[in-house]
Amino acid sequence: MPQRPMRKKIGQLLLISGPVILLDQISKVVVLNTMRLYESIPVIPGFFNLTHIHNPGGAFGFMAGQSLVVRTILFLVVSTLAIGLILHFYFKTPPTHPYLSAAFALIFGGAVGNLIDRLRFGKVVDFLDFYIGALHWPAFNVADSAITVGISVFVLHLLRNRMPG
Repeated sequence: MPQRPMRKKIGQLLLISGPVILLDQISKVVVLNTMRLYESIPVIPGFFNLTHIHNPGGAFGFMAGQSLVVRTILFLVVSTLAIGLILHFYFKTPPTHPYLSAAFALIFGGAVGNLIDRLRFGKVVDFLDFYIGALHWPAFNVADSAITVGISVFVLHLLRNRMPG
């Protein structure tokens, strides 16, 4: 890839992933500094709370019961490989697929946001808590939201057969 298009591609990556990482980290700092662990603040009663929790595992608490050393090594290796793979796909995506590029940038930003938590705390700070009655979706954060949106756009591209040739 020539130098000029590469700079543009990097700029576009930073334009999307930078705010994701920044918003993710700022929101987590606010939660850490203003809420006690397990404190819950109703925002929309019966549907949405801000609830300060820490997730030592992966998605949905995967491997949360493993030792800190095992979790740390596994999640750092997997996160680093995933970030590398996401960057590979991002830079291979042609300009004719801007939504797919944006999806990879969102996934990248979210992965970096959660990796920062794992490096700092050995776990991820979550606080967005949606529920209906006793049915709770696992709490998540801004990084998780960006990853979910990015993966959704990627899957739509796959299902609609709109992947680059």
